Formats: sequence, structure tokens, C-alpha cells
Amino acid sequence: MTRAIAMQEFLDRAGWGDAARRPLAGDASFRRYERLERGVQTAVLMDAPPPQEDVRPFVQVARLLERHGVSVPNVLAEDMAEGFLLLDDLGDLVGGRVLAERHLAPDALYALATDALIDLHRSFDVAACNLPAFSDARAIDETCRLLEWYWPARFGVACPDTVAADYRAAWAKVLPAWRGVPDGFVHFDFFVDNLVWLPNRAGSAACGVLDFQDAVLGPVPFDLMSLLQDVRRDVPAALEADMIDRYRAAFPAHDPAAFGASYAVGGAQRNARIAGVFVRLWQRDGKPYYLKFMPRVWTLLERNLAHPALAPLRAWFDRHIPVHLRQQPLSGQP
Repeated sequence: MTRAIAMQEFLDRAGWGDAARRPLAGDASFRRYERLERGVQTAVLMDAPPPQEDVRPFVQVARLLERHGVSVPNVLAEDMAEGFLLLDDLGDLVGGRVLAERHLAPDALYALATDALIDLHRSFDVAACNLPAFSDARAIDETCRLLEWYWPARFGVACPDTVAADYRAAWAKVLPAWRGVPDGFVHFDFFVDNLVWLPNRAGSAACGVLDFQDAVLGPVPFDLMSLLQDVRRDVPAALEADMIDRYRAAFPAHDPAAFGASYAVGGAQRNARIAGVFVRLWQRDGKPYYLKFMPRVWTLLERNLAHPALAPLRAWFDRHIPVHLRQQPLSGQP
């Protein structure tokens, strides 16, 4: 059976087999989405082909977030084996469009997203959930995307084992500073293009949340950092500082120095991973589009490396990928 036939059979079973279909924006994964239209009714089809994708974490996290009052798409129908989900349609007012078309001022949109994190972290019961841990081992492994993909694209050879060992050792020295704050829900890719403005809902429920299937338990500044250190767009430094203050005011028990260190280490971890992932998207998956964001990735990484807690890692970068190389295009880059 072809995937197209399996998809049609799923839609038939769900009662949407006769709906008009049009593609929605894709993402960096193998998932793709379609909007279904049947008169005034709409829904969203997620096509997540196995074995590359698994819809079960999406369903699990959707139900977890629903219980905590977060606005997420309701799962209307599912076929776990084939990787199809039929979802409630939250609309087109994704954060990037809201900013571009000025439906909300940037400070209002970022305040809404920050408040959504505050409300979730206030209510979230770490002990009662079943999310995977964002462990130190996983964090280091993810940063090694930079060695696996960026390094050979930059230097034309695989990263030497001794250099890779020094890299991992540097991360092991800085990650304790990441752990100086409580753990909580981490969306893992919390930025404005994974958020939807829902103007008919009150309070933080007006912030719809998408693409949460990679959620983990980890240090609570991580999602705030992902929101404010967005590799796809510039966030003014004053706005970033205001939102950090807004979040921290809601949790006065968090030590300011520990929070700042965790925020910076998380930022370095995320951006080192992304530097490798964007090269992989280009070279393996034929998606060179993401390379245009590389200068911002390096700018954010350098900002985080400037924090004193990251001194061992900054020394590694300065030795092996010096500043003058970081912003240069890669060989063969389109």
C-alpha cells in the first residue's frame, strides 16, 4: 500500500475523506502538514512517516500539556502505526506572522509567550510526569553535531579524536552550572514560529503551542533562552533582558547568578547543536535554506561563551575554531 492510499484511508476513517487539502509550512524534520477544509470546518493532518518519525511522543505530550491548561491542538484521530494524526486547527497566526504583520507588538508577543512559560512552570508536577530527562550525556552528545557535521565542512577532514575528547571534557566542566536551577518542563524548541496567537482566549491560554513532541525534563531557563535567543530572527537585547526579568520576578526563589549561568550554558548547548544540525540539513537532507541563519547562530554562541561559567568551553573554541573562522561561509556553501 502506498502512503497516499494509507493517508486517504485514515482520513476516510476519521470522517474527513472528502475534505479539500492544502499544504502547510513544513519544518526541519520529515513531518509535513496539510490543512483540511470541509465547509466552514478545518483540521490539520500531520504526516509523520515511520521509521523517521514517531507520533506517540506528540500525543503523550499533547495530553500532558492539556492537563496543565496549555493551548495545544487536540488530537481528533490517530494512527500510531502509520504515523498519521488529525489535529484541531489553531489557525494561521503563528508568531512569525504576528510579528511580520504587526498583529501584536514584539514586547506584547514575547510577554505572552513568557507568561505561558511562567504559568506552565508554576503548575507543572515534575514527579508526576513521564518525560525523558535532558541528561548531561544527552546534552553533550547533541553538541557533538558540531564536530560530526560542521567540523568536516569547515576543515575538510573529520575531527581528530583528541580534539573531540577535549571538547567533551570542556562540556563536562561547564554543565554543572547548567544544573544550578530546578528542572521543569522543557519544550526543547520554544520559539515564536512554534507559537500561535489565539486572540479569543484569555491570559496565557492565548498562546497556542505547537511542535512539542521532543519535550524533556531539564533546567527551567532553557525554553526562555530558546524563545529569546532565536536563531531565525534578532531579538533586541533590551527585550531579552525585560523578559528574563519578567520570568525571574515570578520565581523569586531562583538565585539570579545561578539562573544567569544556566541560561548561558543552555544557550551554548543549543547553538552548538544547531550549528551542526544546520550543516546536516544542507549536506544530508538537501535543505540549504537554514545556512542563512548560521551567522546569527555563531553570534549567539559567542555571546553565551562570554559568560564566566563557560570559560573552559570558550578556551576550546578559541583554540580550535577561532573567531575569524566562525562567521566565514563554509566551502561549497550556496
